[in-house]
Amino acid sequence: MNIIGSLTSCYISTGSFSRSAVNYMAGCQTAASNIVMSIAVGLTLAVLTPLFKYTPNAILSSIIINAVIGLIDYNAAILIWKVDKMDFIACMGAFFGVIFVSVEIGLLIAVSISFIKILLQVTRPRIVLLGNLSRTSIYRNIQQYPEATTVPGFVIVRVDCAIYFSNSNYVKERYITQ
Repeated sequence: MNIIGSLTSCYISTGSFSRSAVNYMAGCQTAASNIVMSIAVGLTLAVLTPLFKYTPNAILSSIIINAVIGLIDYNAAILIWKVDKMDFIACMGAFFGVIFVSVEIGLLIAVSISFIKILLQVTRPRIVLLGNLSRTSIYRNIQQYPEATTVPGFVIVRVDCAIYFSNSNYVKERYITQ
């Protein structure tokens, strides 16, 4: 399957994470590397398996951990932390779920956290107070644009979400407090 798939520019569908890490660490850039990987895995299973029979699991796991470390992108995680904390929590939930349980559980954790984030955004939309930029007809968030001035006698707000029955009371309460 891997040989045929590599000839049609597809990636292996059931390859292990460690083999993907080894491919990445070796600098493979095309799906043709799957041919070499298939042959290497086949030869290893047929010829070299008896040699690895008595290798301790600690050594095998250290090889896998060493290969997987190169797949972790710290800069992307830091960027996610700076942009959106809930997305970072989903990222870390997926990471630790995959590391400590399984890929399916990690994916389930990430999807669940993302679903909770969406529900929170819908039920508790962001409401901002708007002010007028001088000598224009443009209204902007007064927290982001300190030079924007409020219109005397009026409260101008923007709701950053559609108003549904699930968030209508929240929006009403926020209007009263503004």
